[in-house]
Amino acid sequence: MPSAMEILALFLATIVAAVINALAGGGGLITFTLLLLVVHPVAADATSAIALVTGYPAAVWRTRDELTQAIRCVWLWLLLIPCVLGGLAGALVLSWAGDRDLLDLVPWLVLGATLLILLRPYLTSHANSGRVEPNLGPWTWPVAMVAMFVIALYGGYFGAGVGIMVIGALGYMGLGDIRRGVAVKNLLTGFMRGVAVLVLILEGTVSWGLGLPMAIGGLIGGYLGGIISHRAPRALVRGIVIAIGFAVAAYYFWVVYGPTAMHFGGGE
Repeated sequence: MPSAMEILALFLATIVAAVINALAGGGGLITFTLLLLVVHPVAADATSAIALVTGYPAAVWRTRDELTQAIRCVWLWLLLIPCVLGGLAGALVLSWAGDRDLLDLVPWLVLGATLLILLRPYLTSHANSGRVEPNLGPWTWPVAMVAMFVIALYGGYFGAGVGIMVIGALGYMGLGDIRRGVAVKNLLTGFMRGVAVLVLILEGTVSWGLGLPMAIGGLIGGYLGGIISHRAPRALVRGIVIAIGFAVAAYYFWVVYGPTAMHFGGGE
């Protein structure tokens, strides 16, 4: 059984990880790595996912002002459909496959999404737009739905850096305001990862003695991350997202191509 000090350390670490997730993604690198010290990899993976999923509703609640207009629009609910279906499909595929050994593309996906966010002001004509909805035509909406489903499929199957990918996708759909993009990302990713976590719960691989106090830390961290993304200058929020993206990509490049093989896990 973990000691009280270990539980406290994991609780505090989850707060930090949930703040990172609320801003961009990659917080699972912290919780998963620390959980490996006290439980086996499968339980660490599931428990990390449980701990961090609670941060999304807290972040969404704190940034609800950014979502007030969007939540009344059809486009947001349309994007939720592929997020839920893709997240569930990805979790079921992982449950059936039982491993993530084919995910050598993870660092490239995260790096690519981060570069899209970095270069977007130079690649689009509406980079500084404060649009409340995507700038898509009737013929490009199906493409956007399929793209979001693919991202959600990845998010349910693995999840590392998926928040960064969602922000990148939203930006190229025309959602120009980075604060609003982060808020919408938290809503979409919360549903995406939420259905995946339900599958993990049904599989019975969660260490609840650690997961419950860590989930409370996730709530706190998600709320704090929402405060930062809502109040910080937009340029700072964008810079934080890009910095986290490069850090997550570098970590997974080391995991995949480094001298020692490591277990993939940790969720977003």
